Amino acid sequence: MNIKEAKEVIIHAVQAYLDKDETGAYTIPPERQRPLLLMGPPGIGKTAIMEQVAQECGIGLVSYTITHHTRQSAIGLPFISQKRYGKREYSVTEYTMSEIIASVYDQIETSGVQEGILFLDEINCVSETLAPTMLQFLQYKTFGTHRVPDGFIIVTAGNPPQYNKSVRDFDIVTLDRLRRIDIEEDLAAFREYASRVGIHGSIMAYLGIRSNHFYSIRTEVEGRHFVTARGWEDLSRTIQVHEKRSLPVDEGLAVQFLQDPEIARSFAAYYDLYKKYKDIYRIPDILAGRFFAEEGLMDPSSEKAGVGGKEASPAASGQPRREILLLDPVRVQEMKDAPFDEKLSLITLLIDALSRSFADCAADREVQELIMREMAGVRRALRLAEDDENASNSRNLAADLISESATKILRTLRKKKDAGIPVSREEERVQRLACRAMDDFAAALREKAAEGGKAPDDSSAGFSPRAQYGLIRDWFSRREAQRQESVRSADAQLTNTFRFLSQVYGEGQEMVLFLTELSAGYYSLRFLNEHGNESYFRYNRLLLLRDHTNALRDEVIRLMD
Repeated sequence: MNIKEAKEVIIHAVQAYLDKDETGAYTIPPERQRPLLLMGPPGIGKTAIMEQVAQECGIGLVSYTITHHTRQSAIGLPFISQKRYGKREYSVTEYTMSEIIASVYDQIETSGVQEGILFLDEINCVSETLAPTMLQFLQYKTFGTHRVPDGFIIVTAGNPPQYNKSVRDFDIVTLDRLRRIDIEEDLAAFREYASRVGIHGSIMAYLGIRSNHFYSIRTEVEGRHFVTARGWEDLSRTIQVHEKRSLPVDEGLAVQFLQDPEIARSFAAYYDLYKKYKDIYRIPDILAGRFFAEEGLMDPSSEKAGVGGKEASPAASGQPRREILLLDPVRVQEMKDAPFDEKLSLITLLIDALSRSFADCAADREVQELIMREMAGVRRALRLAEDDENASNSRNLAADLISESATKILRTLRKKKDAGIPVSREEERVQRLACRAMDDFAAALREKAAEGGKAPDDSSAGFSPRAQYGLIRDWFSRREAQRQESVRSADAQLTNTFRFLSQVYGEGQEMVLFLTELSAGYYSLRFLNEHGNESYFRYNRLLLLRDHTNALRDEVIRLMD
């Protein structure tokens, strides 16, 4: 199975293992909860999906690479204790708590979350001295004399022997106590993940052309060369920073992440071509609908600018309507005759730009929803303060409450991260953006209060709790209006893109490819589900109808034969 399917299997296992009966006991007793064993090539995302599983299930995660441990750190250090058996006292060897088990208890104490996952990577590559201990752990869930606490599920991962010379085979007795999940590299699963985390468009376009370069391990005389999903993702983040800071992106950079000189050289050459396409096609102009020019009047039924870039001239001009197509027939034909990699690059550039707009819309909505929840608490506090004479004299009450809310959000975020509870980049970004907006508004309220506000006598009357909440309501309304404008802008960009592709390629395979990529994207699909888009639904229906008609025609021809 691919990594996406494996993630679903793990989520289902977590849900089953954490299910409780009417008495509060685990339905599947902890001693019968088999550890999961993920077997697959290195760098395909086994560790990454564990963080996603913990986030989605709302549980903790303690993660270790077991090859970094010795027998002593895994099972604890021995010490001599005195115990009485019958009428005699004996010296007995005991062990301090395992560092790994202690980390689980530390997370429980820090976070207050009693359930989670203990993830041990490279489980089948441990040293010879540690191997018996790991077999004991997999069978009995204990390190030394200390057991993994109930509520924590054990998930392990390893590499098949063809990828790692130090791999040790498990015997049948051990395997019979595990739930083995074999995972294979899969570009389709990576593409879905890439749309959510924002993998650079040049990488996705390149892999669309050279899918065999997505995951590669080969051995030659000079050594082993390899490329993994992890390498592509890390390269993507680095490219984004290099572009932001105008730093070079070349073969020397690519080979640091894609440890196959041939693939690194091929990608670096394509990246230069990708940048060239970006300049040639002027993506911002396409999104803005600036591929038409208008002179003279437009009839009342024609569409407005921003949805195709058409705009009526003043009626007083009295000039007849004349449309000049900036995409002249020669240029359109050149684009139709362009090689596949150029067309794919153009579509990827458009999808990449649209996805950023859609992702911003999603983040704006989540930020606004978080602010709305926090402002509800501020409103309740301000209402209570209306009857409190001391509180009602505070010109900075609302600002203080808003700052306190922002501080609380960041404190909770830090607590989660310190406790090792996974926090997605999207979640952290939303919380930090909301806190920044709240802090900025609190500062503006304090500045307004210091200037005297609306009160003519510079008293606190103009900043009563009711008046302060009015300022909050106005601020929130302005933010919501800006958010709605961003949604309309993203919708217009998508409509303009459909018009551009229709003008150039009609309803050919290029339009099909664009619709396919759009429908597969995490943020684009979310935007379409929440806001819709007339052009998307229209072209989608047209292509589905065409496919259905073609299928019927083929069936008729087959029956006639």
